Amino acid sequence: MKAPPVIPRHLLGAPPYLHALRRRERWGKGEILFWLALVAAFFVFPKNLLLGSQILIAGLFALSLDLILGYAGIVTLGHAAFFGLGAYTAGLVTRVGVHDPFLGLLAAAAVAAAAGWLTSFVVLRANDLGRLMITLGIAMLLYEVANRANGLTGGVDGLQGVEVGPVLGLFRFDLLGRTAYLYVLGVTFGLFLLVRALMVSPYGLSLRCIRENNRRAQAIGVPIRARLTNIYTFSALLAGVAGALLTQTTQFVGIDVLGFQRSADLLIMLIVGGTASLYGGFIGAAVFLLAQDRLANLSPEYWLFWLGLLLIVVTLYLDGGVVGGLRRLAAWVERRR
Repeated sequence: MKAPPVIPRHLLGAPPYLHALRRRERWGKGEILFWLALVAAFFVFPKNLLLGSQILIAGLFALSLDLILGYAGIVTLGHAAFFGLGAYTAGLVTRVGVHDPFLGLLAAAAVAAAAGWLTSFVVLRANDLGRLMITLGIAMLLYEVANRANGLTGGVDGLQGVEVGPVLGLFRFDLLGRTAYLYVLGVTFGLFLLVRALMVSPYGLSLRCIRENNRRAQAIGVPIRARLTNIYTFSALLAGVAGALLTQTTQFVGIDVLGFQRSADLLIMLIVGGTASLYGGFIGAAVFLLAQDRLANLSPEYWLFWLGLLLIVVTLYLDGGVVGGLRRLAAWVERRR
């Protein structure tokens, strides 16, 4: 028989929901091992750090989508718009002499957040189908603007000549991707801490309430429009930072950062990993990019067939994605003890 949980002295006599919130705030062993594994990858896979950086960037991008799709229930097909804005901003600021990577991140975050806040008033007015069309339309508009403004963005040839300075003025980006990996990992972990604290707080619970039952949330006094506007803006900020990280680590911006395929791949990553889980985007990004890399090498002409088959299997037989499957496995093991 298991011993009853020990309640901290400062929570004795507190309402039950405070105990639940405190349990949600604790870091589990799996979470700690996840981030330690990412640190260990720097030493274990020194020849694959460039791919590792791409996985972390895609994971951060997927996390930004998870906030609005998984937690708030806002559907979108144009999230690449904010990713692309962040990517182009980080590249363009180097043209005016701003080479510090952290200043580039701040500029990209500000531009993407401003775009997210402005477009939220249009996106949130529509229903789910309308949101799909509006977000897709916004991304297509930005894509065409970037294509036409080739004197500024490079058009289809991409923005070249991006020069990013050393991190903290000391660590230059090298060809093996060592600095890039640690830089991306540090930024991603810092933002993840912020997102995690937000989602385990009452604010995060209110977003779930809005997603599950909009009318009930309104009845208990949740400011729905303000909550959705805030999370949509914050999600755009994270996507912009992810785009800036891609620019800084590759020192190039292709027009595909604004393309529909980028948004579609992002949605696949999140579905494969699992929504509303914080870690689903990272796991989905790893599965998608590793599968893409291996399948493209095995069958360059037909790798999309196998990727589509993987998506069908995950959707049909892994409810909640890989994270959902792992949770059910952990529950089964716990019951067997």
